[in-house]
Amino acid sequence: MQETIDIVQVARIQNIPDVVNTLKVLATGFVSFLIAFAITPLWTNILFKYKIGIRIKERSVQGEKLSIVSALHAGKAGTPTMGGVTVWIAVLALAFASEYLFAPIAELTGHGFIAKLDFLDRAQTWLPLFVLGAAGILGLVDDYMSVRQKGANKGGGMRFASRFWWLIAIAGAGAWWFYAKIGWDSIHVPAVGDFTIGWWYIPLFIFVILFTAISSNETDGLDGLNGGVMLMAFGSFAVISFFQNRMDLAAFCAAVAGALLAFLWFNIPPARFFMGDTGAISLGTTLGVVAMITNSALVLFVIVFIYVLESGSVVIQLCSKKFLGRKVFLAAPLHHHFEAKGWPESKVVMRAWILTGITAAAGIVIGILGMGKYR
Repeated sequence: MQETIDIVQVARIQNIPDVVNTLKVLATGFVSFLIAFAITPLWTNILFKYKIGIRIKERSVQGEKLSIVSALHAGKAGTPTMGGVTVWIAVLALAFASEYLFAPIAELTGHGFIAKLDFLDRAQTWLPLFVLGAAGILGLVDDYMSVRQKGANKGGGMRFASRFWWLIAIAGAGAWWFYAKIGWDSIHVPAVGDFTIGWWYIPLFIFVILFTAISSNETDGLDGLNGGVMLMAFGSFAVISFFQNRMDLAAFCAAVAGALLAFLWFNIPPARFFMGDTGAISLGTTLGVVAMITNSALVLFVIVFIYVLESGSVVIQLCSKKFLGRKVFLAAPLHHHFEAKGWPESKVVMRAWILTGITAAAGIVIGILGMGKYR
């Protein structure tokens, strides 16, 4: 009799919406981890076979010699790149599998919960998935050109201006969709309220996307550094999306976080492969889109405050050299400065993770307690 009561109670618990939604988010992240973990050895074998490894840059975008950075990372030459492919391929594969395979599987097995794992939704996840794939392909082309030393840029790869305009095109398409199609024209200030900014929403959207894409690319310079930052960032937005009752978006963020966890398994020192532009640019761009969907643009800068420091150090360094004729940092971005000061790579990475853990926790609190308008 007691056993029958316990079974009934478990069945009731399994039907509570919050429990089902929580299981959906966690299960999506776990399955994404398994997919990425499974395809990584296959992808790295291809990279090794065709010798798709990084070349240590000897000159900056401005053509200046990078003696400090080159010396510090000389031993990493030849390490495979394009590792970010495993992340966006795993997420895209899971998204379409959830739409077209999980329902038939649920019907055959009788487990209806499997069908609930579908997170492909027009309002919440179509745009992030499109951006993830489009920016991923853009970065993939850039990585391949760099490895094969093709393109107009010195040492191979796309010129910064070319990547910049492609990113503006992707961000502009997203901005137009939000403003013209969905009717979004406001920005939320946590704990204060929503402010209508009209057509200024378009340049704001573009700025946020460019910030996250470029900052992610600049931070991707040490084993596991950007992967760990991105893992915590997408995990944070999974929580924020959950509290906004955007369960499909929360599941999407969990899927990205799960794939990143598998990537980190192989990327911690010594890295088996590197993320490359195909990972850094696509994930950065997608993170910006998620921040705009959740109306959390300002919270984004809290969560990834490390990006503010990294990009800020680059801007300060460039301006100081141009107008004052001297450097402020030994090397830029900031993580290279600490390397040049003698910090071991692992110390730089771990302290960046700790800082991001603190700012991500603060961002979650601010994002939830100061929650704004969402649709």
